[in-house]
Amino acid sequence: MSARPPVADWFTDFDHLSPQWIEDPFPIWDQIRAKCPIAHTERFHGVFLPTRYQDVRDIAYDPQRFSSRRVVVRESYPIAASAPPITSDPPDHRAARMVLLPAFTPKAVDRLEGRTRALCNELIDRMLEKHAAGEPVDGAVDYAQHIPVRIIAHMLGLPESAGDLFREWIHLVLVAGIDDSQSLVRGFTEMTGYFKKVIAERRAQPGDDLVSYLLDAEFDGHRFDDEHVLGTMRLLLIAGIDTTWSGLGASIWHLAGHDDDRRRLVAEPELIPTAIEEFLRAYSPVTMARVVREDTEFNGCPMKKDEAILLSFPAANRDPAMFPDADKVIIDRKENRHAAFGLGIHRCVGSNLARMEMTVAVQELLKRIPEFKLDESRPTTWSAGTVRGPRLLPLNIG
Repeated sequence: MSARPPVADWFTDFDHLSPQWIEDPFPIWDQIRAKCPIAHTERFHGVFLPTRYQDVRDIAYDPQRFSSRRVVVRESYPIAASAPPITSDPPDHRAARMVLLPAFTPKAVDRLEGRTRALCNELIDRMLEKHAAGEPVDGAVDYAQHIPVRIIAHMLGLPESAGDLFREWIHLVLVAGIDDSQSLVRGFTEMTGYFKKVIAERRAQPGDDLVSYLLDAEFDGHRFDDEHVLGTMRLLLIAGIDTTWSGLGASIWHLAGHDDDRRRLVAEPELIPTAIEEFLRAYSPVTMARVVREDTEFNGCPMKKDEAILLSFPAANRDPAMFPDADKVIIDRKENRHAAFGLGIHRCVGSNLARMEMTVAVQELLKRIPEFKLDESRPTTWSAGTVRGPRLLPLNIG
């Protein structure tokens, strides 16, 4: 991430790549929400930032005025790469989404739980081996970042050993590529070349995997072409991996810093699914973008055609008008209609998978390593850009 001009104020010059925002965005959102709930910046060619739950919801449910053709705010857009259904608008959106749904039903996800649980224990074994050898342990690098990438690879029929390659592409596209067009082009080019080969192989020899399913799927009597399948594979890789490992990493970060919550979940493991929902609310990883279709006005804010809107589900989930004690993490919160998986027509198709992965990962971690804390001798670092989560999460375990 390149050096950036300092923010003049958060109401008219916000920058979601600012170090202050990356480290701790919550006070910034509170400040904006209290004074000017929809902020604006001329950076990134003009971007709006709604911070209230209702505003975020209203925009998400209005695809007629706000398009999803660009879902990431960048300095430049050197390539046009679709990732249906998330970059699709009605009416094209429905076909792309409906075809994906069967692969992510609760029943389909249940079939992946055994592999996920086994994977978590493999990773925990390695963490304990590193600890026994006196090597540093990292909750993000050694654990959270492996789980969704390897499960998605498993679903696509790809080698789980390709995880390092996938993580590199995610970094190039979602982090470095936000303000470095060369990184973005490199990431998309390498990903596209890899997936085109996979599609050609599945065309020649179909298998029992998600790529073969997409190539064979029909909607209204029509099959999808290779470009559509390629875009969906991009979506599954980028949107289905970084988001989940960020949410999981933030959950582990919280438990490492809050002994009472961690020990309560160890003693009451049946509470873990409820706690996961609260971690999703309090540390929502995903901010998506929309594009203003035509000059319009929203809640008194004039918006120009082609300006972007940062649809901050994390800020919406900290709105005290929607959530009592919004800035407190309450692991047994009873009512929790959070927006961590989005709102409207683009609500996350993979929410069942993400919930399962996060729940199983926390269950197995607390079962095997009930005591762990942040290692204050090494820095915890957070990602920049569209998805927020710990990239380095040093732990002291045992």
